[in-house]
Amino acid sequence: MNRFVTWLATYAMLGILALLAGCAANQPAPVIERITPTTTLEGPGAQAPLPGFYIVKKGDTLYSIALDHGSSYRDIAAWNSLSDPNKIEVGQQLRVVPPNAAPEAAAVAGGTAGVSEVSPVAAPSPVEALPLAATGAPAAAPPATTPANAANTANTATLKREPIGGEQPYSEAALAQLQKADAAAAPAPSPVVPAVQAAAPAAALAVNPAGQAASDDGVDWAWPAKGKLIAGFVEGSNKGIDIAAKPGDPVLAAAAGKVVYAGTGLRGYGKLVIIKHNTLFLSAYAHNSKILVKEGQSVARGQEIAEAGSTDSDQPMLHFEIRRQGKPVDPLKHLPSR
Repeated sequence: MNRFVTWLATYAMLGILALLAGCAANQPAPVIERITPTTTLEGPGAQAPLPGFYIVKKGDTLYSIALDHGSSYRDIAAWNSLSDPNKIEVGQQLRVVPPNAAPEAAAVAGGTAGVSEVSPVAAPSPVEALPLAATGAPAAAPPATTPANAANTANTATLKREPIGGEQPYSEAALAQLQKADAAAAPAPSPVVPAVQAAAPAAALAVNPAGQAASDDGVDWAWPAKGKLIAGFVEGSNKGIDIAAKPGDPVLAAAAGKVVYAGTGLRGYGKLVIIKHNTLFLSAYAHNSKILVKEGQSVARGQEIAEAGSTDSDQPMLHFEIRRQGKPVDPLKHLPSR
């Protein structure tokens, strides 16, 4: 009886184990979550701007954006339908070049690569065919002839025809004599003038009495103040030059142009005047005590536009910048020597 009970318990245990194994085999496979990468970057200002556009960052103002892109803040406001220039948001994408701007200008503003300059491929030099030496005749140096009489000489040597005129029967001696006559009659080659020397402009050979290269930026620059230079341009640190001044000293337009900004909207510049000179260049005049011009006003080179001061500065001076397509450049490379 005890043995029967033991067998029964064993069979029952085996049945339970088989049942559990069957249930385990029927369980669904685990689900693995797979995330497909996306090209969209999240977060304000994280995505790359389109060519000709700029994404607003923390601390930006429409005035600073306009200065950094060489544009008028009024134009940027118009291109983006902004009713209030003081209301822009971080992450907002703004057009900073005209809608009909050239692709090169849009690429520069958008931070993309510019158009590469492609140089033309030089055509291969023509192949000159030289006559083959006659069979059994001594080899002779090819005559220095022009392409026209070179063809005649090639035909004569290759086909072994009689000398021109047919007055002498063919012989090796007659053929050699004819070749010598053709070589003697060939004109001497003209001396080759180096391409660089021939193409050199006359202006490059002229002597500049002042010892200075002519300006190539299309702007006739002048110094904006008479004071002493107290700080120079430093890449990434000082975006212009600082000129010593007394309060009330005249600040002059460095070149003819149009006033695109006059106010105090840029932190660190105090009372500021910005003049746009052409599609490439603008100039900025900071720390003034008084502004004498209005936005939209055209000014002449040397015209007084402000009075020197110390707004947003620890001493009276004029901070002067020249910007090319919004990028600060060293004014001393553009201003005349004094």
